[in-house]
Formats: sequence, C-alpha cells, structure tokens
Amino acid sequence: MITKELQQRILEALQQSRENFTGSDSKFSVSIGINAAQYSRIKNGDTEKVLSDAQWISLARRMGVSPTNAPEWKTVNTPVFRFISTQLEFCREKSTSALLCDLSDIGKTYTAVHYAKTHKNVVYVDCSQVKTKQKLVRYIAKEFGVGGTGKYSDVYENLVFYLKTLPTPLIILDEAGDLDYSAFLEIKALWNATELACGWYMMGADGLKEKIRRAIDGKKVGYTEIFSRFGKRYGKVIPMAREEGEKMLQANAAMIIKANSPDAEVNKLLRSTMGEDNVPSLRRIYKELAKIA
Repeated sequence: MITKELQQRILEALQQSRENFTGSDSKFSVSIGINAAQYSRIKNGDTEKVLSDAQWISLARRMGVSPTNAPEWKTVNTPVFRFISTQLEFCREKSTSALLCDLSDIGKTYTAVHYAKTHKNVVYVDCSQVKTKQKLVRYIAKEFGVGGTGKYSDVYENLVFYLKTLPTPLIILDEAGDLDYSAFLEIKALWNATELACGWYMMGADGLKEKIRRAIDGKKVGYTEIFSRFGKRYGKVIPMAREEGEKMLQANAAMIIKANSPDAEVNKLLRSTMGEDNVPSLRRIYKELAKIA
C-alpha cells in the first residue's frame, strides 16, 4: 500500500522534474507514463484513487524516490563529479559530443543522473535496459514527451523534429557498451539528423572502449564514424598511473563519506570497502552508511 507520506515525496520529486521539463504538461505526463488528466489532478493535490499503486511505484522509481525512509544520498563535488559535470555542460551548451570510458563504480552514473535531474532538456538513458534500436529510440522519445508508441518511423521523425525545436537538449547514453549493433548505427543516424541542435554524451566502463576498438579494427561498418562523431578520443577521469589513480579514488570516496556521515570513521570505512586493488567501492560505502544512518 502506498502511504500518504510516500505519495507526498513522489509529488515533490515530480514538481522538481516538471521545473526542468520545457514542454507542456501534456508532454510531461507522457514522459512519466500517465495521462494528462491524471497528472493535472495529482499536480493539484487530488491523489484519491487517481493512480494505482503500480503507477505510484513506477513514478517513485522514475523519480528516484526510495520507498523506505533511507537517508537521501548527499551530492558531493568530488573530482569525478566536477570532471563529468563540466563535460556534460560543455556538450549541452555547444551541442557537441564526447565519449567517456573509465572504471566502474566511480560515480559516473550518479553524476549523469544528477545532471539530468537538475537541467532542462536533458535525458539520461541506461542503455543496458534499452539495448535494441527500437527500444532505445522509443525510450528517448518518451522521455522528451514526444511519445514512444506507434509506427517506429513516425516516432523517429517526431523525435528528430522536436529535438530541433528545443534549446540545448542533451542525451546521455550510459552503459553504452550494452547496445547492440543496430542501436549504435541508429545513434549515428540520430547524431547526423540533429547535428548542431543536440548534445550527446556516451559513457561506459573500459569494456565500451574495447568494443569500439575491436569494431574499428575489424572494419565493422559505422563504428569509425561513431567514434569520429564522439570526438575521436576515449575520455578518462581517473589517472592511468596506478598509484595516482588509487589516491584519487580514495580521496573521492573519503569526501563522500564525510558529507554523508560526518561521524563515521572515514579511514576504517574506506579500508572495509576496499578490494585487493586498494580501490574503495562506492556501492559498498552506500550500503555501510545506510546501516549506521
């Protein structure tokens, strides 16, 4: 059963999301998966029997609202957060593209999701959930409020047209290494169709870098063009030198611990969440901090 308290937190998150959405209420309702009449009612405080529990749960998931009273993760201006945020801002403002291939569990996804939540006309895509061409394009169209159902060619053309009407839209492709071949080719087509009208940012772990390299070396059609369109370089936050990289990641994690739990024993928590590579796990840190909150 969805409690009134959880409904209120979801509504607050929806209000914040709406402020960063340029389109109409009707388009916004499409982007969050409910109809315009339902959105109009809940926006005005009428929540009684308007949405099902399943719809409330879906909204909570989309808005990143925890169903429990777990403490909210505080955003920290770490070196990783600053680097990625700066790149995202540049791609958005200049309607250009960039590619980031770096270690997993360093805060890439958190930074990208936070940026999308706090800036207008920015869509974050977890490509591991929409691996095919059709799923990818329909998802992006839905997130912009264009609508992802109907004939695919119409969805594609409507999305391209709408992106050209927006001021500085940005599409963030996370876990891009999970996309299948046809989806990669469709990204190239979308990039071509929205050149100088939309920014793109592709992210992944080192596996994405190897996937692109192998495809280019194997002369697989489209990958050289995609690599060119995303800047012809593999961006990286963490220094290549092992010792420097370890120091940066440990400092990164220590800043997050201090901000989210001022009373925690930082060094002890760091040690307990490090692997054999001397690198702390942000996922494990979050779990440990949740226990002592």
